[in-house]
Order: sequence, then structure tokens, then C-alpha cells
Amino acid sequence: MIFYFSGTGNSAWAARQLARLTGDAAYDITRLKELPDVQNAWQIGFVFPVYAWGAPEIMADFAKNLPRSGVFAFGVCTCGGDTGFAMKQFSKLYPLCSSYSLLMPNNYIIGSDTDDVGEIIQKLTAAREELRQMARQIRRKERIYRVHEGALAGIKSRLVNFGFNKFARSTKPFFATDSCNGCGLCAEHCPASAISLRDGKPVWAAHCFQCLRCIHACPQQAIQYGKATSGRRRYTIQTYLPQNEQF
Repeated sequence: MIFYFSGTGNSAWAARQLARLTGDAAYDITRLKELPDVQNAWQIGFVFPVYAWGAPEIMADFAKNLPRSGVFAFGVCTCGGDTGFAMKQFSKLYPLCSSYSLLMPNNYIIGSDTDDVGEIIQKLTAAREELRQMARQIRRKERIYRVHEGALAGIKSRLVNFGFNKFARSTKPFFATDSCNGCGLCAEHCPASAISLRDGKPVWAAHCFQCLRCIHACPQQAIQYGKATSGRRRYTIQTYLPQNEQF
């Protein structure tokens, strides 16, 4: 059983590729109505993006509450660069036998623009090969820690991540421009259930996971985050996948 959380599709794709290669089943934790029964699972995996050098709150809470089964457990974090101590901290919530980081296209457009098309394709090509290697090692139940922590990992995963969760997840900067047509997809697909429609326009609750799914997946590119995202490209992984990898 592979449990995943994904904003713009990177972690969902990685989880489903791994499930196909290992013979597991992949589950989106935002669609689970209750904690799953893992007593008959022969192995357990977690796949999630790194947010400010830590695991997203929704995945951390899920792992803390998931019953321990004693089987081989592994974790994969998708990232645009280094991960800090994200996997070491996550393993304290649910003990992992193996941990990996997987470099994927950048989508945090609050900080910078997305990668260009050539770089996106290059990263996805490399990620496919990395996932095949992971799958071989997972099937053999090898104990591996292959995570790109980067410099100042402790500071990033403790101080910076604390600041992100405490202050940077405010939804105040989110707004919809006049190009919004009120389709409601942002509210329907928000994993934090933080968006509702008022007079045909999205409004945000006080806090969210800041996965940026609403920004990237808006068909009209009508959602912005203050001035930071204006003029920047949008990214969802489906745009760059061949037909046999669509999900």
C-alpha cells in the first residue's frame, strides 16, 4: 500500500509509477474517508512533496495516526532541490526502513518561475529511471537512505519550516482576477477544503496547505498569490506526460 499526497501531480505520478513497478496499490490520502486497515499489507510506502524542507501537515498527521504494522516501510519525497531533514523528521512519525528524495519539476511559483519545457522533460526522464531503481530496491526490501539533504539541513527543516507553517500559509494573498469564470474547480479540488465560492468567485479560509493546486490547475489562470505569481508560468504534470502515463 502506497499512500500519497500531491498538489500539482508530481507526487501522485511518482506514487502510481512506483505502485505499478512494485505491484502495490496507490491511495490518495485526501480521498480516504477513514484510516485504512494495514494489518494485511506486505509493505507500506509514503510519497509526498517537500514544503519548506518538511512534510506537508496533512501527510504528517496521516502518518502519526496510521497504525504500525511492523512491515517494511519506505518514503519518497518529491522536491525541486534539497530536502533538509524532511525524511528524518518524517521517520520519527512513522518509522521508515528506506528513504528517498526524487528531483521533480519546480512548481513553487510564489518563489520563482517554473522550469522551462526542456528542463521539465529532462527531469521527468531522469525521474523515471530513478523510480525504476527505487522499485528494484524496494522489492528487495533494501535499507537505503538516498536523500539530498543539502546545506544547513537542520536550520531549514527546523527554523524555516516552523516559520513556513506558522506564518507563510496565510491565504490572504490569494485572489481571483476578472478572468475567473466561476467554474468552481478550485473549490472542488482543494485538498484543504479551504476554498468556497461566493457570488461566483473563490474565497479562501484563513489557512491552507499552500500546495498551490488552485493556482496551477485553474483553466483560466485566474488565481494569483499577491504580486508574486503574476506573469509566471503554471505547471501540472499531466501536460508533460505521454498518453500511457495520464491519470
